[in-house]
Amino acid sequence: MGEVATASGTKGTTTHESAEPESAELRLERHRVELTGYCYRMLGSAFEAEDAVQDTMVRAWRALDRFEGRSSLRSWLYRIATNVCLDMLGGSRRRARPMDLSSPSGAENPPGPALPETTWIEPMPSGRILPDGDPAETAVARESVRLAFVAALQHLPPRQRAVLILREVLAWRASEVAELLGTTVASVNSALQRARATLASAEVTSEATADGSTDSMDEEQRALLARYVSAFEAYDLDALTSVLHDDATLSMPPYELWLRGHADIRAWLTGHGAGCRGSRLIPVTTNGCRAFGQYRPDPDGGFSPWALQVVEVSGGRITALNAFLDTARLFPLFGLPARLASR
Repeated sequence: MGEVATASGTKGTTTHESAEPESAELRLERHRVELTGYCYRMLGSAFEAEDAVQDTMVRAWRALDRFEGRSSLRSWLYRIATNVCLDMLGGSRRRARPMDLSSPSGAENPPGPALPETTWIEPMPSGRILPDGDPAETAVARESVRLAFVAALQHLPPRQRAVLILREVLAWRASEVAELLGTTVASVNSALQRARATLASAEVTSEATADGSTDSMDEEQRALLARYVSAFEAYDLDALTSVLHDDATLSMPPYELWLRGHADIRAWLTGHGAGCRGSRLIPVTTNGCRAFGQYRPDPDGGFSPWALQVVEVSGGRITALNAFLDTARLFPLFGLPARLASR
């Protein structure tokens, strides 16, 4: 053992078991989750976000020997990620939810044609976008990846989007954002004011509510979701509608059709959606909410993937059932099995 000066200038001791210097790869990887959350908010797509972060990591790795350290490694990575996202967003159509595109439909209407996957906001596993940390910061992060908030962000021009996320969600100083974007503090403050006004008009805020988030669920919320699972698997529509808010919505990307209210949701489940009878639900977490992999009975036996249900909760009731039907892409992303055996 020997003596070594500590940060305060006093002497301490070291052992022969001192940790090896952290590798460049590990230094970069420590930021992957938060960068993925940032790119997801910017792009609204789980798969594009992961592509953007991978591109960021490759660019950073290639340029690491030229990194001069005038800013932190984290700030440097965010600058690269922002440029990658802005490039990806150039000229692209904004992603949305069905309720952003049309008025609610009647349950008697068929779903209509499937729209391209680039039309839709996509769900993202919570673990890939929500780093562990201070509980208050984690609550804000959960709220800022809600489907409604991510969809609202897509209404903003890309640079305004970056400013709002960096300032409101990640709590960067205006001077830091100005340096990252190569602009002035006044320009950043102006962009933030315009972005806030746009979100206010959409009745969406970035303030944390934590209601319905899996990390802060109380016993009442757990019981509510357990009642939902039991009712859905038994296809007990009386019990199911009893846990829904009066104005609850049901949406089914890639279809534009969506429904509002008990009567239409119930009519859909007994009509066009009757094939869901006998389904099984497997819990996962996404966008800071509870979600379920839904498997419908297969005529050949067992259960086949049908939808990823993202369940939104507020005020002690379920306010939205978002059924994403692109299971070929989403189930592997969430680690859900390709098939369930018979009970």
